Amino acid sequence: MFKEMKVSGLVMDPKTNTPILVLKDPRNETSLPIWIGLLEATAIATELEKIQFPRPMTHDLIKNCFDLLDVKVERIEVCDLRDNTYYALIYLRDKDQVSSIDARPSDAIAIALRTNAPIFVEEEVLYKSQKTEDSTQPLFDRENKEKWADILEDLDPEDFSKYKM
Repeated sequence: MFKEMKVSGLVMDPKTNTPILVLKDPRNETSLPIWIGLLEATAIATELEKIQFPRPMTHDLIKNCFDLLDVKVERIEVCDLRDNTYYALIYLRDKDQVSSIDARPSDAIAIALRTNAPIFVEEEVLYKSQKTEDSTQPLFDRENKEKWADILEDLDPEDFSKYKM
């Protein structure tokens, strides 16, 4: 079963200085942090901030191709988590046919933001993401909730401005 999620924001992991994409369900009951690359974070951040460049960036180019070919992004799904790697599918509608293509979640979400496509996460992925590798103790359990809230609250979106493309 899939749960619809929205991009809540981007933050920096204070220990690794790696961007984290945070997805939340519309009722704020569930969140999913996904560690992503800096370039992918920049692609997502520029769309969230509605920053326009004089020339199309990669995800804008993909959107332009879809528009030209009259292909609609129906939805994206974060569908699996294996060996600490997330997997996603982009569902495309071309007339009456729907096809899916494999993608990194960060790329799929960057495209979803540009095309206003809904983002879904498989509930099993949410469950797997809450487990540590070595135990069945959830990483984001109630005991650690305040710790994570403090970490995420202390992160500043301005940190992204230090990185130039």
